[in-house]
Amino acid sequence: MARVKAVLAAALCLAAVPATAHAQQAQTGTGAGSVGAVNVTVGGQPTHADPIAACALGGTERNRNDPVVYGDTSYGLGETSCTRNQDGTVAVQVSGARFETAVLRRYGGPLISVRTFTAGCTTTATGSNGSMEVGRVTGFTVPPTIEPNYTVTIPGRAAGDPPLAEVVLNELIVPTPADGSLVTNAVHIKLFPQGGPASGDILVGTAACDPFGAQASQVSARPAGSVKPSDR
Repeated sequence: MARVKAVLAAALCLAAVPATAHAQQAQTGTGAGSVGAVNVTVGGQPTHADPIAACALGGTERNRNDPVVYGDTSYGLGETSCTRNQDGTVAVQVSGARFETAVLRRYGGPLISVRTFTAGCTTTATGSNGSMEVGRVTGFTVPPTIEPNYTVTIPGRAAGDPPLAEVVLNELIVPTPADGSLVTNAVHIKLFPQGGPASGDILVGTAACDPFGAQASQVSARPAGSVKPSDR
């Protein structure tokens, strides 16, 4: 299938932003990104991968990974960059290829693969914007335009069985109340969301931006599944 783009997601600070905050953005805006992360338990056996090829402003600002395998899940080549622009805004860009997970096949589910993917975010004077793309997806259907937090349910093997997984595309995570920061996951796979023989989360392409502080800089250290999507 052709590459599919998401509807642009944005997070704004709902409170009035003082002039001093605009002036401080160049010093305090943060960004982080990773190619993905794995935190699952299958058949009682845990599999964990910290954020892959993580980047962060003030730390490792450019990173890459060779193909890696974690249990039933694999990622191909990937790159991340976290940069500060001349005007003080922040830009995070993540790209990867040949993601694949066979974890659901042992339960009668599909092989899930994403041939190419990107995730990104940028800051503005009052908030952040997020974006993502995926290309040549198998195992679930992608709509022509991906709205924020678009969710696909992978059904159980037989009628009445609980779902094997939920796949969230263009996942947008913002705090409550909104403070202008956001996290964008290109793909978030949640195993057996209603309970079952496996549990946990698999992330594919993560970008986080915060125009005013440390929210985004903490994301690269979080395990998969440690943040929740905002209510829509």
